[in-house]
Parts: sequence; C-alpha cells; structure tokens
Amino acid sequence: MFVLLKCSPGLCVLRTMLSVKTGTCRFRAALSRYRYRSGETRGNASGSGFEQETEKKCGRLSEEAAIYVHWPYCLRRCSYCNFNKYISRAVSQATMRECLERETETLLHLSQVSRITSVFFGGGTPSLAPPSTIAAVLETAARHAHLPGDAEVTLEVNPTPAGASSLGDFKVAGVNRFSVGVQSLHDEDLRVLGRDHSSQDALRTVAEAQRLCPGRVSVDVIFGRPGQTAGLWETELEELLSVCDDHVSLYQLTLERGTYLFKQVQAGLLGVPEENTMAQMYDSARRILGKRGFLQYEVSNFARNGAVSSHNMNYWKAGQYLGVGPGAHGRFTPREEGRVLREARTQTLEPDVWIKEVQRWGHGTRRRIPLEHLELLEEVLLMGLRLAEGVSHEHWRQFSPDADLQKVLGTSIEVQELQDRGLLVLDDRGLRCSWEGLALLDSLLPPLLLQLQEHGGQKGARG
Repeated sequence: MFVLLKCSPGLCVLRTMLSVKTGTCRFRAALSRYRYRSGETRGNASGSGFEQETEKKCGRLSEEAAIYVHWPYCLRRCSYCNFNKYISRAVSQATMRECLERETETLLHLSQVSRITSVFFGGGTPSLAPPSTIAAVLETAARHAHLPGDAEVTLEVNPTPAGASSLGDFKVAGVNRFSVGVQSLHDEDLRVLGRDHSSQDALRTVAEAQRLCPGRVSVDVIFGRPGQTAGLWETELEELLSVCDDHVSLYQLTLERGTYLFKQVQAGLLGVPEENTMAQMYDSARRILGKRGFLQYEVSNFARNGAVSSHNMNYWKAGQYLGVGPGAHGRFTPREEGRVLREARTQTLEPDVWIKEVQRWGHGTRRRIPLEHLELLEEVLLMGLRLAEGVSHEHWRQFSPDADLQKVLGTSIEVQELQDRGLLVLDDRGLRCSWEGLALLDSLLPPLLLQLQEHGGQKGARG
C-alpha cells in the first residue's frame, strides 16, 4: 500500500512510503531525478519550444499558488520523526518573523503569482510560533497578491494544554482551519511515540478547535504502532470518530532509519504489527470511516460534509506552491526571471543558516531544478492517482495538451492488465484507481511511469 506518512505538506510531498501488501516501494528511480547537489541548478530553465507552448496554454496555473510556511522548532523530538525540525532553544521570534515575511515577499515576487489559493503553517510545531508571526506572514502575503477572505488557512497544532489555550489567538491572527496531531488515544502509545501530550489533552484540544472552527478541524492518527492489534485499532478509531470533526488523516507508522523508535525495534525492544495486520488495519479503517459518513478522497484522507482540504488538493492536483521557511519545498515557475519551466525548489534546512541567507538575499533557496515536461507529467500521475477521483482528461490536458491519457497509456499491455484485474480504470472520465487499487497504488505506478517515459522517448525521437 502506498500511504503518506505523517509529514508537513510542502516539506516532503513526493516522499515514497512503505508498502503494506506488496513490499517496499520499487519506483524510487522515478523520483531520483529530484535529488541534486546543494546549490545546483540543472538544465536550461528557458525550456524547449514545446514546453514554452505548453506553459502558455496553461498560464492560469502559473498565476496562482498555495503557500506552505515551515516553523522548524519543537519542544522535543518524537521517537518516529526524522523530518526537518529542531529542539526549541533561544529563538529570536522577531528575527524569525521578519525572515518569514521577507521570504514570502521574495518568492511571491519571483513567481509573479497574483492569487493565493491557501496557506498552510506546518512544522516542526507551528503552534509554538507567536500568533503575531502567523498574522504578519498572512498580512505580507495579502499585500503582494490577492488572498481571498475565505481562503483556507491551516495551522498544525500539537495538542498540549499550552497549544489548546492559544487556539483563539491563532484564529484572530487569521487561521480558519486546525490540523490536530492526536496520533493516538492511548497514553502508553503516546509515550512510546515520544509525544508530549496525553489522550485527554488531545480530546480537549479537538473540542476547543471545533468550538472555534466548526467543520474545519482535521485530526491526524497513526496506525501500526508497536503492540497494536487490529481489534485495538478498530476500537480506538470508533472512539476517535465519536468526538472528531469532519476530516481525518490516517498515517501508517513507518520506521525511519536513525530514529529512536527504529533503533528500539531493531534491538528487539519493541515489535510492530506484521504487514498483513497493517493491511487489515487500513482496510477496516476505510470501512469504519465510510459507515460514519466519511468519504475517502485520497489515499490517507477522509472527509464528510465537504470538508476536503483545499490546500492538500492543490498538491495532489500538481498546482503551484511556494515553500517558505527552513527546509520547505516548493513548485513554481519563477516568471520574474523570464523562466517558463516550473522549478522544484528546496529551502536551506538549518534555521540559523537560512536566516542569514534570507537577510542577505531575501530568500534561502538552497536547491532548484527546472522540471522538464516529462517530469512534470510524472508528478501529475504520482500525485493525481492518490486521489479517489484520479486524473481527469481535462486536468491532464492542462499539462499535456497534445497527448491525452488514452494516447499515452491506452495502448499499454501492462495498463490493460491492471484494468482487467479491477485495479485501474481508464474511461471517459479519466484515469483512477479502483477501491482495491487505491490500497495498492505503489504496485500500480511503475508500469504507468514506464509507459509515460516510453511515450515521451518516442515523441522525442520523432521530434
């Protein structure tokens, strides 16, 4: 199963995940092209004639973008986490605020974005940031582009008593959606995960968030935890659904090399569920959520009453996004520089170094890669097939006006076999996974990517 591990959007959107049913994901080679040396810019960002024409035909895609803002500090490091975060120490709040504002302004200028579709504050623990910093970033964004009054503005919240008490201030600052990191309702499991809150803290935080932003609260929960059984998981999920709002994100626990939890499992001090049990947990969660009125709109995300995350939908639909803050990732076309190709950008990881770079140059972009047309189409497939709706023909044509899905994938024997097995659907609506296929996405992607690459190679040879 191809499942999005818990991570901040904009920080690791294209991360490949541990498979539950079919073994470790085998298509890392398709993503290896996105790794590059610090400071390197690859290729000719002015683009080929074909790529320039494609960009013109989907110009609207370059005129709007989401913004991801990364707050890198935490009070402690969770035992399973290997993301870009730093234990909070003497942080100059004024300096961080000024640098986040300045980088937001610079990237908006570089991208020439005229409309901001959503803003997401992730981390780290962004609920440790002063609400005044959140307000300042939003005000800066609104000064340099159109930020609609009803645009989704999400803040990730660590459900500690301190975090819950500040939610009202964050709402005043401009936040209108909270994503609460519940992770578990079992205190012992929270201790093993290294979390600094209790189950009661989490429930109180969810209740306060719902009071402030009813219908706009998401809860994150991790399954596959050490010692967890399928029965315990189903009971816990039912309890969570009795108190949660209208959005749930499920994340399979993945043991990341170098983390404390990984070392404990390797040493035999802790055991995690077997892959078949993990698969059972995921399948039962989908059924339970469905009975409670939640629609699965993405591999790991479920919503009812239309409470879909518009910010995350922008990622999955291959929209532009600006990554602000240490270690943030972005995808946008730097039109102010006269570029026509979208670039994959990564900001400097270390906060102290990032601050110096922003103060000197206005931004802390460490790495940038112009994405060739084939690479962009790969992202459209990789991200779009995570959605239950898949990739529509209309959406595909925005990125590939001269080669539709049927032309690119319809003649593939491997793709036809996946359809015959009931895992994939290619019809007049577009390309999407079936219910069974969505749980096996990692095994479906390699032949699709290979066929896309072969079609691109044939087109290049003819050209």
